Amino acid sequence: MLLKVKNVSSGYRDVTVLFNINLEINKGELISVIGSNGAGKTTLLRTISSIIKPTEGEILFNDERIDLLEASQISTKYQIAHVPEGRMLFPRMTVLQNLELGAYTIKEKNKREEILERVFELFPRMKERRSQLAGTMSGGEQQMLAISRGLMLDPKLLILDEPSLGVQPNIVAKIYETVQLINKQGTTVLLVEQNVKESLEMSDRAYVIQTGKIVTEGKGKELLGSEIVLKAYLGI
Repeated sequence: MLLKVKNVSSGYRDVTVLFNINLEINKGELISVIGSNGAGKTTLLRTISSIIKPTEGEILFNDERIDLLEASQISTKYQIAHVPEGRMLFPRMTVLQNLELGAYTIKEKNKREEILERVFELFPRMKERRSQLAGTMSGGEQQMLAISRGLMLDPKLLILDEPSLGVQPNIVAKIYETVQLINKQGTTVLLVEQNVKESLEMSDRAYVIQTGKIVTEGKGKELLGSEIVLKAYLGI
């Protein structure tokens, strides 16, 4: 078991958003969390990354408790890379500078260069645009850069929050394809995605969250036939 979220509740100040969440991820899996806007998906990812602290329960990574740690320790010690909704790039820095910041915890120069080349193979456009200011790129290119920066950590778990948001359909297809390739190359992926059908089709397993509670879970493609998913998210 790589990640275990056990009976976790969390939220913001006095407002509880998540209620008794249980979620498990095995090494090498691609797991999706789906749900409507406001269901608690982003809050769940922020809680796993320790940006928000749980009010109840615990989170284990490789059988070690991590919910008591600071967010910086989650990324540096456990190599959990969180690519947030909205990308959070440094717009006045170049593509290469943004990528180098993603690898700030990796001290060995040779390893940083090796990871960078791997990222360039996955996203050739980043190599082409390495000297371009991040803020001058298109929405799709910025999303590619955000994912690339997360990969520069050489993560054991890559967390992606709405990678298709605000991205043109032709670029979305490329992002999905690359996420699957990243997973096939050995990186465990936790995906929150607004495109329910696509995310379920590519996932090993998925969790459905409604009003802060997990209401069902199962294999990704099997959930495409779930009554809850058909009615609530696919409009059938």
